[in-house]
Amino acid sequence: MNTDTALLPRTSSVQTSNFTKDTGPLAEPDYGSLDDRELAAEAASGREGAFRELLLRYERPVFSLVFRMVGNRTLAEDLAQEAFIRAFKGISTYKSSYKFSNWILKIANNHAIDHLRKRRLETISIDGSPNATTEDQIARSRVVIESSRETPAEYAENRELGGQIEQAIARLRPEYRSVVLLRHVEGYAYDEIADIMAVPLGTVKTYLHRARAELRTSLADVAS
Repeated sequence: MNTDTALLPRTSSVQTSNFTKDTGPLAEPDYGSLDDRELAAEAASGREGAFRELLLRYERPVFSLVFRMVGNRTLAEDLAQEAFIRAFKGISTYKSSYKFSNWILKIANNHAIDHLRKRRLETISIDGSPNATTEDQIARSRVVIESSRETPAEYAENRELGGQIEQAIARLRPEYRSVVLLRHVEGYAYDEIADIMAVPLGTVKTYLHRARAELRTSLADVAS
């Protein structure tokens, strides 16, 4: 994975004192060659190296999701770190029949929703997923895609429209905001969203339908 340190959260500062140090020439496996389920098993047994490898693999997508939900980088860093702490304290509860990525994102998503229920935030970023590392990825993950042919006046108008869309999404209830971001920004499939949000597939579709309806109502004046 190419790492842009400017985009990474502070999750790397998660304490690992409860994990066993890998010592001795035969003690440490090649964690990078293990799949997520194997790493989770190693982490559950107290292997610090497995913990660090899972953190390396998932700090970026976890931070991306949380940042999209709360719209504040510093807060997102704190919430992402707390989500990792929760996840690794409960690593023994992870069941290998589920994708680890969905399991860790579910914890992060629930933590972000819990925070949003306690404190309503007004903005989220529309400038591309912080998980994106190339210009193409940033462009494809924007809520509003800008035309390369637009004039400065059109660009300003589109930015204003983007801000209105951003505010409309921010006014959605946390569950609706989450499903919109997971589907339309992060690009997850419906079944993956169901796993991450721990709801039935039908509920995901219902949330998305209602969220779109609310957005259409909120943006009716903009579209007219």
